[in-house]
Amino acid sequence: MSILTDKKKRNLFIKILLSIALIFIIFFPFVVVDAGERGVLMKFGEVQNKILGEGLHLVIPILNKVQKLSIRVQKQQISAEASSKDLQEVYTDVALNWHIIPKEVNLLYQEIGNEIQVIDKIINPAVEEVLKAVMAKYTAEEIITNRGEVKAGVDELLTKRLVNYHVAVDDISLVHVHFSQRFSDAVEAKQIAEQEAKRAEFIALKAIKEAEAKVNLARGEAEAQRLIKATLTEDILRKQTVEKWDGRLPQILNGGQLKFDVSKYLN
Repeated sequence: MSILTDKKKRNLFIKILLSIALIFIIFFPFVVVDAGERGVLMKFGEVQNKILGEGLHLVIPILNKVQKLSIRVQKQQISAEASSKDLQEVYTDVALNWHIIPKEVNLLYQEIGNEIQVIDKIINPAVEEVLKAVMAKYTAEEIITNRGEVKAGVDELLTKRLVNYHVAVDDISLVHVHFSQRFSDAVEAKQIAEQEAKRAEFIALKAIKEAEAKVNLARGEAEAQRLIKATLTEDILRKQTVEKWDGRLPQILNGGQLKFDVSKYLN
């Protein structure tokens, strides 16, 4: 009889503990905030200043509600159209890495909403507006040649804009920047014309150099002849004649005149 009584007492005690635990779970539930998340605590729908970090948190049901938001880096790909300074259509594909500022997650949820609403309401419109503002400062040619400067301008302006909405920019890449087909054809035609002009300039310069070389050569030959004539005195000619004489006497022609083969003494 005593054993049965003790067993009933133990069973009753266990039931009481289970009932208390069940009541505790129902009326005092726990919320787990995972790694890379923050919990926005609300009291009767009103956002509280307290932000729940990673881990286990005790909240009061009905009274409290928790909205969990990711603070990890997220990637958003956006395609936007803008106009350059010279009114050329510019099509840009952007890859944006961003994250919610952890200590401002409650303000972001209160003012904007969850991540999807942040992308739709804030990030996409901001990227489009910033691209339009930056591209309008450059001509189409400058956008191509100064791509690094253009990217820096987009990065700076977008960072300043999104930080006002509790979003931080980690990195932005201008993945692909292209123009209308008409502009691309015009650029190609210009490049071909420039190449042909350079080729024609090279051919003309080559011809000028060759002509100058011929003139200089002719001038050199003329100057050499002039110097030879200027230095051929009677003494020099007489000396050269003696040096080249082969020892044979001059031939006597009819009439008693001497015949000299002068050319062989001058060679």
